[in-house]
Order: sequence, then structure tokens, then C-alpha cells
Amino acid sequence: MHKRLAFCFIVLVCWSFSFAAQAQQVDHDQLIADIKYLASEELEGRKPLSEGSLKARKYIKERFQSLGLTSQYTDYTQYFDFTNRRDGRTYQKAANIVGFIPGTETEKIIVIMGHYDHLGQRGEEMILGADDNASGTAAMMALAGYFAKNKPKHSMMFVALDAEEMGMQGARALVADFPFPLEQVRVNINMDMVSRNDDNELYAVGTHHYPFLKPSLERVAEGRLFPKLMFGHDVPGSGSQDWTNASDHAQFHQKGVPFIYFGVEDHPDYHTARDIFENIQPEFFKAAVDLILASLIAFDSDLLD
Repeated sequence: MHKRLAFCFIVLVCWSFSFAAQAQQVDHDQLIADIKYLASEELEGRKPLSEGSLKARKYIKERFQSLGLTSQYTDYTQYFDFTNRRDGRTYQKAANIVGFIPGTETEKIIVIMGHYDHLGQRGEEMILGADDNASGTAAMMALAGYFAKNKPKHSMMFVALDAEEMGMQGARALVADFPFPLEQVRVNINMDMVSRNDDNELYAVGTHHYPFLKPSLERVAEGRLFPKLMFGHDVPGSGSQDWTNASDHAQFHQKGVPFIYFGVEDHPDYHTARDIFENIQPEFFKAAVDLILASLIAFDSDLLD
């Protein structure tokens, strides 16, 4: 009898841990479907103001609407103009797509973002940008889906940024026209290239500048081997190995807003026509987004005043 009770207890504990693990996962099927569509030839590489970019905007807005997200911007859209310093062209009505979930315990905000633009047509080649950065955009939508069902303590803003490849223009516009005082932002989470790495490594960049964020990440990473959460790439003076200003989080950092940038080291397909959906690593991608979700859940509790 005692052995039977002990066995039942072990089964119950294992089931509970399994249930808890499942509860802290994003919708993996939707995640893969999203990156596949965003990186498809139909979207033409999502260059700002292209037909493919407009389709990407529509897709993201419809997802936010289906999740019941609100926004501080009409139709979830923050329009902005900018001049590309490389070709001198002025782009009018580029667009960030912004969704919002109010917090249950504080008005402080966690901003979660990834840029949805890429390079588009380059000569005879279509540069589709699966890892860079359909992956970060799909991850952002997956996280929005999780927190739409599991209400966060902090308010959370989910942003698909435009024109990162043209000088972080979407992030510049967001920071310049942020709908709340920037002091309300506890941490900015940026995801840029999170769907593949041959060494099974995902970097969390920023803890050199904001060491108070590291204990939460270390706790999440403990015992987690797939992927391995790495730190670094944020030490001033380390040249190209310093990613502090490498992506959209830089615009928040320059205003003193703490950030964590999740990403992988460059691979041979970076900014080439080989960065396609077929070359992502789906199991790595799913596990990476689950790790980022666990980090967000930890920050949501640990950063309460």
C-alpha cells in the first residue's frame, strides 16, 4: 500500500512539473507558421514601404486584434518619416506596429520588440530575412499571445519595428514619440535573430550595463541546456564584439532605459539570400522563445517596486 502511494505521489509530482513546463510555453505551431509566412517570397523581404512590408504590417495588426491587445496608436500603427542616409531617399509613412496589455499590479512597463523589416530585393536576389528578423517578429507575437492569456503584473508593450536595417529608424521614432514617460519602462527586451545557432547558444546582452537584471536570467538558465544562455557581447571597448549598439535596443539604452538583447552570433547566411525559412533550426527556435518567455516571467515578478 505504501509503495503504491509513493508511486502515485511520484507520478503526480512528475505530471505537475510537466504541466508547469507546458504552461510556460508559447504556441509553437503558431510560432513556426508565423516565421514561415513572414520569411516567404510573398512578402518580398519586407523592405520598408514595399508591398511585402504592407502585408507584414497587416498580418501583425490582425494578430494583435485577434489577441485583444489595445494600443496607444490608432489601428496599432505609429507612422513616421525618415531619410535613408545611404541612398538619400525620404521614406514617408513607415510604420511601427504597437500592441499593449495593461498590468495587473503596476503601471511600469516592459517593452518587448523585434524589427519586421529586412533588405528586400538586392540585384537579382531576394533577401527574405528569416532569422533576421522574421524570427524576432514571430517571437514577439508568440509572447504577446502568451501574456494575452496570462495577464502580466507589469504593463507590456509589444512592438514590431520598421526600418531597423536603415539605421534603427523605427526604434528612433518609437523612443522620440513614446506614449508614456520613458521612466515608466523597467526593461526593454529586444529580439533580433533568435532562430538558429550551430553551437546551441542564445545570448542575453546587456547585463554588463545593467547587472541587476542578471540574477533573474541566471535563475532561468540554471539547468537549462537547450539552448545555453550566454552573457557578454556588451563590454565597452571590445569593438565589433560589443553589441550594445547593434540593434534597436540601442535607442532605449541611449536614454538610460535598461535592456536585454536576445540574439545569436552571426552565421554565414546573415544578410544573404540563404537566410530562408528552410535554414532555421525549428527546435532551437522554439526552445529559445520558451527561454525568453521564462525570462520575461521572471522579470515580471522580480522588477516589481
